[in-house]
Amino acid sequence: MCKQKKFIEDFVVIENQRQTSEFVILTLRHPGRLPRMFPGQFVEVKVEGASGTYLRRPLSIHDVDYDNNSLKLLIQEVGEGTRRLSSLKTGEKVNLIFPLGNHYSLPSSPNVLLIGGGCGVAPLLFLGRYLMENGINPRFLIGARSSDQLVELDAYRRLGEVYVTTEDGSEGTKGYVIHHPVMKTFEPDFDWIYTCGPEPMMKVLARYAKDREIVCEVSLENMMACGIGACLCCVAPTVDGNKCTCTEGPVFNANYLKW
Repeated sequence: MCKQKKFIEDFVVIENQRQTSEFVILTLRHPGRLPRMFPGQFVEVKVEGASGTYLRRPLSIHDVDYDNNSLKLLIQEVGEGTRRLSSLKTGEKVNLIFPLGNHYSLPSSPNVLLIGGGCGVAPLLFLGRYLMENGINPRFLIGARSSDQLVELDAYRRLGEVYVTTEDGSEGTKGYVIHHPVMKTFEPDFDWIYTCGPEPMMKVLARYAKDREIVCEVSLENMMACGIGACLCCVAPTVDGNKCTCTEGPVFNANYLKW
């Protein structure tokens, strides 16, 4: 994979959409023309106005609109930094380093399933659109704690069939994504799984895929403080030794990881 040029630029907030009690979607406009980006890549966002926050925040690219030179970020409020980003108003500026990391690959089979849990759904909307543009009809399996924590289901449904699980059973199948009937019957057949979410969920999916000889690509959510491989806080163990998630990943073939 060739190395892409990185940019450090100010974007303008053009919309702040509150999705749930925890999630916000920021739509940001680039000052010129967006460079080519790919699903699975991320940005490092500078947080201004938060006294206890010194490091940028890594966020997956949720979606891209090249016609409007804008991108979307799905933000989960978990601390002072993400709360500050979630409070940004239309017209405010925010500084990004982008695009960072590698990306999901195109599958060798059209039978694909995209699985996301919690904020791990973030890169899957962009991925679903990318797959459609390449002649592949994606299907999604999305998990959340409860129905009021599900984000943008209609947007995913415009791209393909959507299966849902909630831990409390308030929508879709009760339980985790692995409990959904499609994971038990695997009808229709799937040859390729893309996933992002909590590591325990992805480890289960990786074992599941390996047992069935299904290709599985995972996007790790390790803390990536610098985004350029300098701080070494995002190292992941692989069959070829330790690798920086921010530069060698965040997307890996699950069999490449020492899980």
